[in-house]
Formats: sequence, structure tokens, C-alpha cells
Amino acid sequence: MHQLDDCIFCQIAQGNAPAYKIHEDELTLTFLDIFPATAGHLLIITKEHFTDIFEARPEALARVASNSVLMTKALEKVIAPDGLGIYQFNRACAGQTVFHYHMHLIPQFEGKDIGIHSKQAGDPEQLAAMAEQLKAAIQ
Repeated sequence: MHQLDDCIFCQIAQGNAPAYKIHEDELTLTFLDIFPATAGHLLIITKEHFTDIFEARPEALARVASNSVLMTKALEKVIAPDGLGIYQFNRACAGQTVFHYHMHLIPQFEGKDIGIHSKQAGDPEQLAAMAEQLKAAIQ
């Protein structure tokens, strides 16, 4: 499996960097964004390093998509958002900031205008508690 030593998402996938992991299979890993736009902001990454959709294998993309359905059901149980933003950026001019294929799932709430990325890191205790709730919701 192709991975890069200097890619933070590759490091997380290899277990060499910390993350609030929610779900993992042979092709993907889901974890909480540490700069959450809202509570429950999730990232689904491919374990294999693909810079963006232009490089990604269809099988890996299909797994990201199917796991987004599983994660949506967990978010509905735990957070009950009014809506859900699903975002995927490719290349810098489109807003990509981490150059490893990933999808954002961001719970949305009526009357709350949000950005895609927070400028402030999430509280570690709140992130850990949210991770446990979401993991329990997909059991």
C-alpha cells in the first residue's frame, strides 16, 4: 500500500499519529477532525495515499462513499443534526489543505452559519467523548 512519510493522514492510518478514530476497515479510516467546524465533524480517508480524486482508485472511493452512509447514521443517532454537509476538495485552488484524499462530513444546524474548517482546535475531552459516542452508535 502506497503511503508517504510526511503525510499526516498516512501517519494516522499507520497508527503513528494520534486520532479520535471512529471506524476502520481495510481501505478506509474515519476519525474526528481536530479542527471541527461543528461537533461531530468527521473525516473519512483512504488508507492508501492518493493526493486527490485524480489519483484515487475507484474501489477506495466507493468504500469512502459507502462508509459515509454508515457514519451519517451514527451522526443522526448521536447528534441529530438538522442537515449534513458532505465536502470533498481536490487541489489547492478548490480548497484542499491536506493533500491526501478525504471526505468531510459536517453536521449542520438551523441558524448556525459555519465554515468548513475551524481556526481553533477542538477540546480533547470533548473530542474523545464524541468519538466514543459515535463508535457506540455504529455497533
